[in-house]
Amino acid sequence: MADAAPTAAPTGTIDGWARSTFTAGGITHDRFEKGSGPGVVLIPEIPGINPEVIGLAEHLVDQGFTVTMPSPFGTPGKPATVGYTLGTVARLCVSAEFKAFATDARRPFADYLRALAVDLASRTPGHGVGVIGMCFTGGFALAAAMDDSVLAAVLSQPAAPFPISRARRMDPTMSAAEFDRVAERAADGSVCALGLRFSEDASVPRERFKTIADRLGDAFEVIELDSSPGNAGGFAKGAHSVITGEVRETPGHPALEARERVVAFLKERLVTA
Repeated sequence: MADAAPTAAPTGTIDGWARSTFTAGGITHDRFEKGSGPGVVLIPEIPGINPEVIGLAEHLVDQGFTVTMPSPFGTPGKPATVGYTLGTVARLCVSAEFKAFATDARRPFADYLRALAVDLASRTPGHGVGVIGMCFTGGFALAAAMDDSVLAAVLSQPAAPFPISRARRMDPTMSAAEFDRVAERAADGSVCALGLRFSEDASVPRERFKTIADRLGDAFEVIELDSSPGNAGGFAKGAHSVITGEVRETPGHPALEARERVVAFLKERLVTA
């Protein structure tokens, strides 16, 4: 009898991850690290480093990367619930570190991430690192690419600034000066980016990806998974977490293939190059 198809995303626990603190620009957060090989900074999605985020991190470790996860919000290892998620969102909305609603903003947490990437790059093989952001933190991955230490940025469902106006839907998730520098690096081939979203995800507007694509050109690859009614992947209209919550480890599953593309992209930029 064939095994039933998985009905839940892969998960992991925080056990076995080395915990330390990292401070930069007056900001201090815990970080969790594991693995060997080229470095990847994995920024958690709301509400924090939950079991599904750890599942992705463990997969990256298995694929030969050193993974560092900063913990800027939430309780590491705690499963996501509606109440926990809403409470985290409420705190982030008023946080000066993240500026959840601001447009054309240089966010303090982006400066922290750049310092974290520099530190990881100094301790891992190769010429630089990759950064993955998801949901609220999706755009921070691209903002981190302002620094030369970042060779690859993955923006999975970047939802901030919250898209409550046309200006916010079009915002590239960083200040104009940061965006100019990232575009310069993309033009000379020193950084590439990968963006992922579900087709019906209103929290991640297409306009945002268009703004980025217009500046980065061929250096920005977009993967859009179909979540329209009757889609072949069976995704609900509200599908959101492309490479964590929606992944099913079944061959041919669209979100699994998206996760595989993320791994291949990181290897192309951090290993092959």
